[in-house]
Amino acid sequence: MAEQLRWGILSTAEINDSVIGPLRDAKRSKLVAVASRGLEKAQAYAQEKGIERAYGDYETLLNDPEIDVIYNPLPNTLHEEWTVAALEAGKHVLCEKPLVLDEAALDRIEAAQKKSGKVVFEAVKYLHHPQTWKIIQSLQRGEWGKLQMMQGWLHFYLPPEDQDNIRLQPQLGGGAYWDLGVYPVGYAISISGGVAPVEVYAIQHKADSGVDISMNVQMHFATGSVAQMSCSFRTAARDDLYIVCDNAVVHVPVPFSAGVDNKESYFTVTELEKEQEKRVSTEARNPFLGEVEQMEACVLDGAPPLVPLELSREFLRTALAVYASAASKRPVQITPRLT
Repeated sequence: MAEQLRWGILSTAEINDSVIGPLRDAKRSKLVAVASRGLEKAQAYAQEKGIERAYGDYETLLNDPEIDVIYNPLPNTLHEEWTVAALEAGKHVLCEKPLVLDEAALDRIEAAQKKSGKVVFEAVKYLHHPQTWKIIQSLQRGEWGKLQMMQGWLHFYLPPEDQDNIRLQPQLGGGAYWDLGVYPVGYAISISGGVAPVEVYAIQHKADSGVDISMNVQMHFATGSVAQMSCSFRTAARDDLYIVCDNAVVHVPVPFSAGVDNKESYFTVTELEKEQEKRVSTEARNPFLGEVEQMEACVLDGAPPLVPLELSREFLRTALAVYASAASKRPVQITPRLT
């Protein structure tokens, strides 16, 4: 393997703009190719973005021997198919969240990964930003006492008339939870030891298309902590989190998108016996660059992924329980996995 990773992108999705810059900024990566479902569209996109190669179908990109890594930003329902295909073609894969929509699909990705020996992980951007790891490590050290409660919100307004938006299309895996809710719920799991809660209760509201446009989730963890998380397409934008511990309250103003503006981020800590809050800053760091550099570290240095498939499975098991609870209007238990 050369000391530089050569990347190809599947599709001309809008989210590519978040990754193209970091791919060019990363010292050990190079963006080489893009593929679309039509050659003319791929060529126009490649010219616009300054990408060397354009392919009119995904298979040709996967068969290019000079591509090492595939970035998969396709609609949610296509993640499994093309992630597996890329692994089988001998490529490493960075796949957008949610990685898959059911456990059988994750089983197939896991099997393909083991057979190929290639790296694959889910693009959970806040887990590729140092602010999140500062918080996780402080919790692990017990700096604020035992974790008791988390409250988080990720909302933005999506006009109801925007019916062509992929987020409102059930056949493509749309819905507020898959688009937004996976962030605060996954964050709660990540700071709770990377293990799914033992029980969830969810309330949803649906659009005319049948997808959820809001989801409110309460989670109970085996440690005794509780998380209350909310996502919605029908309110003003909000990206916010509170972490309540025995000895302090931590407020994270931008927990799920820290650094996407390439600016310094921060959180505050208000200790139980002190009135003044302490501000903890994190240097400017683009989390999408973090994803690219983590792939470099995994492939070139042998580092483990920050989002291993085992953690993605905990995210997924929780998501499926959330939808089951919302449909049944009852709490749903999640059986802990044997390790």
